[in-house]
Amino acid sequence: MRDLVVPAVAGIGWAGMFAHNLAELPGHGFLSPESLIPFLITALLVAGWFAPIRRGTTIAMLVWGLLHFVGGGVLSVLPLPFLPFAPEQTVSHYLFHGIYALAQLPLIFGALAWLRLPDRVDSASTAGPTETGY
Repeated sequence: MRDLVVPAVAGIGWAGMFAHNLAELPGHGFLSPESLIPFLITALLVAGWFAPIRRGTTIAMLVWGLLHFVGGGVLSVLPLPFLPFAPEQTVSHYLFHGIYALAQLPLIFGALAWLRLPDRVDSASTAGPTETGY
């Protein structure tokens, strides 16, 4: 069961981004590039989780979650001069960016927790704990 936590929380992170996109980008749905490309990247990362590259995939998922938390959930809501757009400064806009950011936390903390497990299984083909701890 523990082996499914990180892939499941990757889905939660994508769902938070998708909820933001549905609310904040009128006319954009699942097939729009703003939603489909992150979905495909998340799907590739989840597929990588079930391959013999689990540690690397977990690190990539952690970076993916941090990127969405900082870039999509926090920075893109602020009226910063280097952004190519002027973000809407409304309660609704802040609320959906809050949802976006909060949805990334299970992925960030789940990936960190898995990386810290002393007896984690580093690949789908390994039946027991790793010898090196990596």
